[in-house]
Order: sequence, then structure tokens, then C-alpha cells
Amino acid sequence: MSSRDQRIGFIGAGNIGNPMACQLIRGGHQLVVFDLRPEAIENLLELGAEPADSAAEVASRCAIVFTSLPGPPQIEAATAGPDGILAGCSPGDIHIDLSTNSRRGVQRILELETQAGVTHIDAPVTGGVVRAGQGTLTVLGSGDPDTFEQIRPLLDHIGEHVLYLGEAGMGCLYKLVNNVIVLSGHLIVQEALVVGAKAGLDRQDLVDKLRSGTARPFMGLADQFLAKQWEDPTSTTYIAEKDVALALELARELQVPMPVANAAHQTYLATMAAGFEELHHYSTLDMMEAAAGVDVPPAAPTRRPPDAS
Repeated sequence: MSSRDQRIGFIGAGNIGNPMACQLIRGGHQLVVFDLRPEAIENLLELGAEPADSAAEVASRCAIVFTSLPGPPQIEAATAGPDGILAGCSPGDIHIDLSTNSRRGVQRILELETQAGVTHIDAPVTGGVVRAGQGTLTVLGSGDPDTFEQIRPLLDHIGEHVLYLGEAGMGCLYKLVNNVIVLSGHLIVQEALVVGAKAGLDRQDLVDKLRSGTARPFMGLADQFLAKQWEDPTSTTYIAEKDVALALELARELQVPMPVANAAHQTYLATMAAGFEELHHYSTLDMMEAAAGVDVPPAAPTRRPPDAS
């Protein structure tokens, strides 16, 4: 077995990519890692991973390469850019993309990699940073079924639920549906709590009573965004806006009206415009409070806020 077959490549060591890479290392795999920010891979090097200077170098040293990147532009650059995977890969290689991409983006990368003899597996994950650190994510896999079964043992280190959904792109579709529900849903809860605060209701009493009524299924994230911990986010407003925009792009392609998701997207755009781009996406609550001229009293933090992934 060659050294390329023994090593696993991992490109993108951000909030959720880093703990997934850690799980692969803990599972006994030798990783070659790259991130545009050298500090992002420092802990992986301490665990025994080997550094690379580009995505192309990772691909030249590994027959199987994972990517975990913010969105379509970064995926495109890391795959088809001058220093991307396609610049260093060999026929027969496998690229497993754990990112949230657009359907068009998946189709483009699939076409380019197929021409190069590389098998593309679309496998976005959901569950958030905490579950990434536990290796208990849900993996939404799609692509060539035989290749998927070949790499399933690797995905088992990352996910508690490793699902095969069909042809490449299906994982992306499931992920976009998941994220637009989460990212749109909690905004109406925030709006309702702001209304309650403006009306003079006690915040904790209101939350408790909502949890005893028919609003209960929607109150699961209230403790997290009421903690108002926007710094050092697990998921930013930038990522939330991008994910809702990708769902709306899909809806336009399919001619499906999504007025509620459109309104949610405008909220995230306004929050970004206010300078909250790199804060937690729950910081939309600040925007709602400012518009209403009221502050919802914060709750004691319970744990680090989860993201929508």
C-alpha cells in the first residue's frame, strides 16, 4: 500500500471541520491537513497530523480527501482553483465534501472531478459543533453507492447516523431543507419574545408558559439565544445568510415560493449590514430589540450556543 493510500487528506479546519478531523485522527488515521489560516490546524498537528501548503498538495499526497468549507466560493476554489484538489489529484481518487453547497455547485464539482477520474461524494453534516466533537453528527451522504460503502468506515468516525440518500447532490438538498427550517424557525420565536418584552411580560415566566403550551416544539433554542453570547460563535450570521440564500436559490430553480424564508433572509442581511457578520447568527435578536426599542432580559448561559448545521 502506497503512502497516498495510507493517509487521509482534510481541507478546512473551521468550527465544525476541526473536530471532525480530530475524530478521524482519534480513529487511528494519519491525516494531511490544510487550512488558509495556519493557526486553525495547530491542534491537529499536535495530535499527529501532517501539514500541507495547499489543497493541491493534500490531494497529491492522499487518495482520499475530505473538505469542510464555508460555502460554494470556497469549495470551488479548493477544488478547481489553481492550487485546488484537481491540480494535485490522480485518477481513482475520492473527494468527500462535508460542506453545505448549492445544488449547482455540487453538479459543477461532480462534472469536473468525473472528467479527472475522481469520484465525488456529497456528504454534508448536521448536528452542530458539540456533536462534531463527540463524533455523533448525522451525515447526509450521496454519490456513487459503491464508493460510499467503501468510505463509510471513515464517516462512522464522524457521524452517529451515516445516511446514504442516492445520487450526488441529494445530500445537499436534504441539508438545505434542514437549515432553512432551523434558521427561519427561531426568528419567529425571537420576534414573539420581543413583543412579550415590549408588552411588559416577564421573560422567564413567558418562556416557561410557552413551553407548557402548543408553542413548546418551537422553544428548544430559546435558552441558547437568550444567553446572548454572540462572541466566539460556532456559526456566524454570514453562514446563516449563506445557507438561507442557497435554499432560496434552489426554490427559484424549482419555482417554489418561499415568502417566510425570504423574510428570514432579509433579517440576516440586515444583521450583517449592521456589522454582525462574524457574530453568532442568534444576534438577530439584537436587531429586533433595537427596532422595537426594548431589551429582552438575558438568561443565564447553559452551554455554548449550537449552530444550525
